[in-house]
Amino acid sequence: MKQNSHRISIIIPVLNEETYIAKLLQNIQENSSARNIEEIIVVDGGSTDDTAEMASDFGAVVVDSKKGRARQMNRGAAKAKGNILYFLHADTFPPKNFDEHILKAVANGNEAGCFRMQFDTSNKFLSFFSWFTRINHKICRGGDQSLFVSRRLFRKTKGFNERYIIYEDSEFAARLYQKTDFKVLPKPVVTSARKYKEKGTLKLQYHFGMIHLKNFFGAGPDHLYDYYRRKISS
Repeated sequence: MKQNSHRISIIIPVLNEETYIAKLLQNIQENSSARNIEEIIVVDGGSTDDTAEMASDFGAVVVDSKKGRARQMNRGAAKAKGNILYFLHADTFPPKNFDEHILKAVANGNEAGCFRMQFDTSNKFLSFFSWFTRINHKICRGGDQSLFVSRRLFRKTKGFNERYIIYEDSEFAARLYQKTDFKVLPKPVVTSARKYKEKGTLKLQYHFGMIHLKNFFGAGPDHLYDYYRRKISS
């Protein structure tokens, strides 16, 4: 299939993201070509602010969903018309011509992949950890890097596992590594360090590392969420 026969559906799960959603949609418009974008689907998990209205005013398709990022992304994928699905967090901003980078990778036979990632801060500790996102190994994958996958492969792998309240992106990426030649694109997305500023950089990175370690040793989705709830969200 030729590169220009592909169209991208961008899927953004949101919950009370009025601070970021308009900025993100503006970024997408400025850094991609309309001919490559089938639609932008904003999947709202029950926002009580103006997120949904702002997205609709910007021309995005707004889909209502029960709360839960995996559930929201699956719902968005089910509504998507494009043959390439691009999952993007509301506070993650893709690079210039991100659509062309994705389509080139797909044309070269990569049905799934992501971008490198950097934080919107000069914090050296976070810069050190974001450096590892250039490594093409499943342990270095996370949702803040965004994710593209062909609709065919998404359906074949049954999408995101809705049992995962957290870690859903990493779990799905690990399954994609088993099914395809996963591609890490050379340009970085820029993601917000807001949670690190709120919780503390060292503390949060430690707990995220523990979650990765627990998953490596076989902890299931309930155990991971329980740890996250006690150590991070409390």
